[in-house]
Amino acid sequence: MPMRYQVTVRYGILKNVENVFTQDVDLRKGDKVVIRSARGVEFGIVISPPLELNGETDTPGMGEVLHRVTEEEEKQQEEIEEKTIPSEYSFCQEKIKEHNLPMKLASVEHLLGSKKIIFYFLAKGRVDFRELVKDLAKKYKSRIEMKQIGVRDEAKLLAEYQHCGRELCCRTFLKNLEPVTMKMAKNQKATLDPSKISGRCGRLMCCLRYEDDAYEEMKHKLPKKGTLIATTKGVGEVVDFDILQQKITMISKDKKMIVVNKNEILEQVRGARTGAGKGCGSGAESGCGKHSG
Repeated sequence: MPMRYQVTVRYGILKNVENVFTQDVDLRKGDKVVIRSARGVEFGIVISPPLELNGETDTPGMGEVLHRVTEEEEKQQEEIEEKTIPSEYSFCQEKIKEHNLPMKLASVEHLLGSKKIIFYFLAKGRVDFRELVKDLAKKYKSRIEMKQIGVRDEAKLLAEYQHCGRELCCRTFLKNLEPVTMKMAKNQKATLDPSKISGRCGRLMCCLRYEDDAYEEMKHKLPKKGTLIATTKGVGEVVDFDILQQKITMISKDKKMIVVNKNEILEQVRGARTGAGKGCGSGAESGCGKHSG
């Protein structure tokens, strides 16, 4: 059986990232290629060197590199992007206005050549664009696709750099836009100011996901708030903790706030309960100084 290889490519106006087959083992990062994707034949950019695939690797529906981009193909595509697409964008906008459609045109994309044209738009709900598609198909004699996108895809289309100064993750390497929750921000003790933890799309920044598994794992190693613990510095009820430093803040029977390291905990006297932060109560077991002796 001949060797099989794959490379990771970024393609399309939405900067999709996928692994595709290749027989060209000399491909390098930055090489421009023509690929066959689920959408059709289109341009792509290699973003990883070829990787040999295990013969048993199951890769259903995986695309492939057809060949490197030729000078003629590149010149043709540049002309389409500089001249054809702006004209199509203007024409589509006119027709949207003419049909009084509740949608905002975001961008236009051609696959290889002009066999398929994709019009990206934003809208609050469903839009009946059948008449619009007829006008576009009649005008351009091509296959027309209308694709409704959300704010995260709009950021991929129109924005480039994030607050950190780096190019948006969704435009460079993310394959899927996974949900990001406020719990992730709270775990990492991030500020909850929306303007500081929101990305260019207005949603929570994707990077909040990157270390979340590590934070969750480290968090489970610490006692929960409301837990009564015995430590080398005394007995107290957990009121807070620092996940990264693995430190616990507890309140003692005489209402003193004490910070201890995780390795200074001797035992858990009582499990977590409601009312954390009020000190050890009358229900504490014999490990609490208030009830010992």
